[in-house]
Amino acid sequence: MSVTTDPVRGRSGLPPARPEHPRAAGRRAAALWRERLMAGGFLLPAAILVAVVLLAPFCYTLYRSFFSDYTRSTFNDLANYGAFFTDPNLLRSLENTLMWVGGAILLPTGMGLLIAILTDSTRWSRAARLAVTIPYAISGSAVAVVWNFILTSDGAVNSALRGLGLGGLAGNWLLDWPGNTLVMIVASSWQATGVAVILFMVGLQGIPPETLEAAALDGAGPWARFRHIVLPQLRPVSIIVIGMSLVNGLKAFDLIFVLTQGGPGRATETLAVSMYQETFLFLRPGAGAAIAVLLTIIVLLASWTYLRRQLPTRGKV
Repeated sequence: MSVTTDPVRGRSGLPPARPEHPRAAGRRAAALWRERLMAGGFLLPAAILVAVVLLAPFCYTLYRSFFSDYTRSTFNDLANYGAFFTDPNLLRSLENTLMWVGGAILLPTGMGLLIAILTDSTRWSRAARLAVTIPYAISGSAVAVVWNFILTSDGAVNSALRGLGLGGLAGNWLLDWPGNTLVMIVASSWQATGVAVILFMVGLQGIPPETLEAAALDGAGPWARFRHIVLPQLRPVSIIVIGMSLVNGLKAFDLIFVLTQGGPGRATETLAVSMYQETFLFLRPGAGAAIAVLLTIIVLLASWTYLRRQLPTRGKV
């Protein structure tokens, strides 16, 4: 039995589409262009603002980084960038920046997760939340003043050690490298842990209790429930906390500058502090611009690499 096809309606049974009239096609194309022009008009003020506020200063900084720091500035190729391989102060600054990044990620994330788990679902969780949030509410300069009282030679730490008969452990906490950098990382983590605790608590409260109860009924112990249920559920929060800590470690400035001003000598400088010192104190704007460009590249690469690995791509769960 053969199937006959309607010569007018075709195999689908529907009448063939009529060709669009040239005038209708022209009106539709004109309407599309008007929509695009209107969208561009709305975007134009934001694009101009971003160009003036963000791109123009960065482009001038990049341009300035290729010139010398003499009164009559001349093009000196990559000499300002080459100083990173020869200047021990800049090498130490880069080393300190890496230490800050590692410490700023490990301490607030680890302590925040630990405090959030220990205080979750307890009757004094609100008090604990308030206690760890107060340091985050004050500025970095105020935190530096508080820790200056704690870490000076006759400060709270040394006084407590001497009072406990452990005077031999008392020391110059802000004078010897790398101990001075490590104690400043601890001071910064004391401030940054509060927001990590809050975020982890929000994540913990989002885990369905039925899931944990079902796992417990199946014989899963506390460590197994934490490893296979709690940690995977906290992954989105962990991405935010680690990302914030990464950026905070790269841009560390105020606490260091108030506590030590980069000293003794230039031992505790990070890239952000070195950029300020070179530009405004040593009057070498070309070197300061090169440090600013390098720091910007490091921040962009680190943020892009981290977010690209952690965030799901479109089309994947």
